[in-house]
Amino acid sequence: MSTLHTVNKSPFEKNSLASCLSYAMTGGTVLMLEDGIYGALKGTKVEAQVKSALDNVKVYVLGPDLKARGFAEDRVIDGVKVVDYAGFVDLAAENDKVQAWL
Repeated sequence: MSTLHTVNKSPFEKNSLASCLSYAMTGGTVLMLEDGIYGALKGTKVEAQVKSALDNVKVYVLGPDLKARGFAEDRVIDGVKVVDYAGFVDLAAENDKVQAWL
């Protein structure tokens, strides 16, 4: 059973991303949105953890939320894919369930 894990909290305020990455099973999908997008940025203290997770899970970030916070796609960690709202819907439809990490 595949799961889409959504993370909407900054990894610098909450441990939602770390918890999500530790529980996400191989083949799962993680989407960072809202303030969760900070976990997808290069040069942060969580970059190594996200890169390591890419070996087992697919990781995405919501492009409109990047843009709303003033970040361009070139700031995103290599291997993390940027999706739009339609891509978010596709991810939800492709997975059997959605788990929100608050």
